Amino acid sequence: MKRLIAKLLTRFPSLAKPFIMLYRPVESDSIPWTLVQKPLHHSRIAIVTTAGVHQKNQVAFNMRDIHGDPSFRVIDGTKAASDFMITHDYYDHTDADRDINIVFPIGRLREFESEGIIGQLADTHYGFMGHIRGPHIETLVRKSAPEVARRLKAGVDAVLLTPG
Repeated sequence: MKRLIAKLLTRFPSLAKPFIMLYRPVESDSIPWTLVQKPLHHSRIAIVTTAGVHQKNQVAFNMRDIHGDPSFRVIDGTKAASDFMITHDYYDHTDADRDINIVFPIGRLREFESEGIIGQLADTHYGFMGHIRGPHIETLVRKSAPEVARRLKAGVDAVLLTPG
């Protein structure tokens, strides 16, 4: 049912307005802004996506929990694009299923690396399911997101964030 609703809302965006009005962003005055420390062509880049991307051999995100799944998946960036899939019922990912680069632009970043636009593509990336609400927001904010941030800080210079 969620997938049908997502397809309808994608096809008829005006129907989405009542759903959009239900969501309120989590606000914080403590979100830091970090200035770029290195030129992009010398930087190591990772992807963090909320599009529900994960490797086919990993446990899928939990679509049965109405509050979403606040966990994350470690994505091996050395794998072929065909090794990735999307588990997310809250947006129409038909096109992204055909070309994962729409929401997880690993192929484009590999091209940027070979052209010298970026210094290096990280081997490790992270996938979340973007539909998180209710009690899982606390888990995401206090556990999952800080853990991924800690891991990223240990090995990359910049992160490309992609939504679903």
